[in-house]
Amino acid sequence: MMKDKVRHLFDEPACATNQAKPSSERRAGCSKPLTPGAAAGGCAFDGAKIALQPVTDVAHLVHGPLACEGNSWDNRGSASSGPMLWRTSFTTDLAELDIVMGEGERKLYRAIREIATRYSPPAIFVYSTCVTALIGDDIEAVCKHATGKYGLPVIPINAPGFVGSKNLGNKLAGDALFERVMGTLEPEDIGPTDINVLGEFNLAGEFWQVKPLFEQLGIRIRASIPGDARYADIAAAHTARVNMVVCSTALVTLARKMRERWGMPFFEGSFYGISDTSDALRSAAALLVEQGGAPHLLDRAEALIVQEEAHAFAQLAPYRARLEGKRVLLNTGGVKSWSVVSALMEIGMEIVGTSVKKSTPEDKERIKALMRDDPHMFETMAPRDLYRMLADGEADIMLSGGRTQFIALKAKVPWLDINQERHHAYAGYDGMVELVRQIDLAIHNPVWAQVHAPAPWDADGNCFSPLPGGVSCPPIPGEASSSPIPMGERSAPEAPGEGAEDPAFAARHRRKFAGTRVDNTDPDFLAHHRKKFTSATGDDMGEC
Repeated sequence: MMKDKVRHLFDEPACATNQAKPSSERRAGCSKPLTPGAAAGGCAFDGAKIALQPVTDVAHLVHGPLACEGNSWDNRGSASSGPMLWRTSFTTDLAELDIVMGEGERKLYRAIREIATRYSPPAIFVYSTCVTALIGDDIEAVCKHATGKYGLPVIPINAPGFVGSKNLGNKLAGDALFERVMGTLEPEDIGPTDINVLGEFNLAGEFWQVKPLFEQLGIRIRASIPGDARYADIAAAHTARVNMVVCSTALVTLARKMRERWGMPFFEGSFYGISDTSDALRSAAALLVEQGGAPHLLDRAEALIVQEEAHAFAQLAPYRARLEGKRVLLNTGGVKSWSVVSALMEIGMEIVGTSVKKSTPEDKERIKALMRDDPHMFETMAPRDLYRMLADGEADIMLSGGRTQFIALKAKVPWLDINQERHHAYAGYDGMVELVRQIDLAIHNPVWAQVHAPAPWDADGNCFSPLPGGVSCPPIPGEASSSPIPMGERSAPEAPGEGAEDPAFAARHRRKFAGTRVDNTDPDFLAHHRKKFTSATGDDMGEC
């Protein structure tokens, strides 16, 4: 059953590339599933947890060993405007004895019972993991029984890690919402200008900078999935008129299924950059008018865009002269591979390379359209190549996630985090101004002049005179150094030979461990070490 579901999820008619294929090739899907267990940025369980954990009022219960929850908890900087239950870690913590004695399902039921009686959430999401899937725990049956017993939805999320990549986990999570959550609640306040935003994770609270723009147009966000979402919002998401897909690699399948079942059109857009934010507002207004909304919505959208763009460009003006012509290496993936490119080009920065890891064919076409003759796209880049590129001065700053920050810092090049761990909101008009401000702060930080300056002493430890900036010279080795401890309270120097290593003990120690020592000059050891890490890449494995 899982095999058929995976094949069905990768047969995506909404993908433009797949639509252009003959029917015989289309069945293979628009994206090839990765080999289970491959280091492709995470497993399917991790992808499902990422796609659903920002639903803030739901209890997220991981059925498996403790490490599965420990490694996946709080793996994104999403923010909540209300409930904080989503930040509470729930796991069945299966141990070896539980698996051997077949206690998995009983332990899962007891965990659901405790959550339902102690926290009373509107729903519980139960995640399957590799261990519980392999031993055959029937989480669907347990969840069905618990739903009837405690009167709240207990939703099984069947996405064990071994079935595929993180992206497949995103799709399995979206499919669970479509099949088991959406359409289960009919709200009383259905409006003609309701929209859903799919694939928006509210990183660092950035969606709160975009939502007021829609509200000024009279457009209500029925559900933002999953960022700062509530269970009831998702259950009523089928009543919206339009879907906007921010991260198409994750939830375009969900948007397509909602269109087929409820006739809800969707468009792909981005909130990174001034022009992309404006295009998103225009597209939302146009689709709502097509769905029966008031025609004056288009005029209101244009008036708001003119107002916000003028304000944003006025704030960006002081930075343009400082950043125009600066070269940027963008090592991320997904929707940011093109949306951030568009944002940076608006202030005159030059893109020397952008990673297209986890980018769709449509994303790559957008990059080609933006960068025209020389798109500088790379699928992956080894750490040594990233370091060489930065150390040779081919880029003035690298934008990436935390996994590759030390490559930039080792090369003494500014670095800025733009992935899910970041602490600054970069979406919308205000987010664009903040992004440019952070880039300016990173590039013009005075620390870079310090780390590139030569040392103020020669090879013998003698200071150059005078030192730049009035900095006092460090003591020359061998001379008495200054100490905050008064002279009378300092320890007396050791007598010659006092406290020295016992030569007999050292000799015995060396003989004892002679067979276990590894000489780092041994050619066999070095060859093995290089072979072990020859396939390591510097790809940040970033997603939307």
